[in-house]
Amino acid sequence: MFKELKEINSRPKPFQFYTADELWANEHTSKQMLDYHLNEDIDVSSRNKKFIERSVEWIVSHFGVDNNTTIADFGCGPGLYTTRIAERGATITGIDFSENSLKYAKQVAEQKGLIINYVHTNYLDFETTNRFDLIMMIMCDYCALSSEQRKTMLSKFSSLVTPGGSVLLDVHSLNSFNQKKESATYELNQLNGFWSPNDYYCFINTFKYQEEKVTLDKYTIIEEAQNRVIYNWLQYFSKESLRKEFEENDFENVSFFSNVAGDIFDSESTEFAIVAKKL
Repeated sequence: MFKELKEINSRPKPFQFYTADELWANEHTSKQMLDYHLNEDIDVSSRNKKFIERSVEWIVSHFGVDNNTTIADFGCGPGLYTTRIAERGATITGIDFSENSLKYAKQVAEQKGLIINYVHTNYLDFETTNRFDLIMMIMCDYCALSSEQRKTMLSKFSSLVTPGGSVLLDVHSLNSFNQKKESATYELNQLNGFWSPNDYYCFINTFKYQEEKVTLDKYTIIEEAQNRVIYNWLQYFSKESLRKEFEENDFENVSFFSNVAGDIFDSESTEFAIVAKKL
């Protein structure tokens, strides 16, 4: 038991393990994530409905979205943005790892008579010959990627965006990092059975990596028949560090906002958004 507890509480290197498939491809947890997405009153997997509608209004206005605009939404989930933007006439592609989320998104598109191209894949592996006027990655997905994965992502964005096109994404700020604290707890059937339909104990270890500005929520899920470990990494950014990553990948004309609804940048905010143009 001592050996097992020591392993549970061990601190890995930043982004040492990658377990995205356990969240988005596992049948049980992907259904739980979809339920969170579709809860219109909370900001868990998606923003609340009021914010999404305000965000879409700003995106349409700021980027001049019309019938001639092509857009890609990386990590589109159940289509909360893609559906609304397609209703404005844009040609839009949604990419997501969750088959359950895309199934829901496709059903909504069919009901509304919308033509939306949904692609089921890890967006790190997404390939296409199409080019896009706007690429979006919303709900701080960018923060879940390691430095190497972010390089891959920005290189992909650079090759997929049209000349003069833009990338819009949001991230967690250093203010958010400073508020995080290390902890270690455990709970029976944590999050009301989120991780499994069977009984389980979940050990939750939160680690901070001060130099790298990274946090990890490490979930060790112990069931009668199996044990699993889920790693939820988050990278935190300053304006300068995020600007540098984009400029190193040939994006210029960078501007910052407090969020993807276009609110004026607030240095005290726990999140912020970037718009970067490919010239």
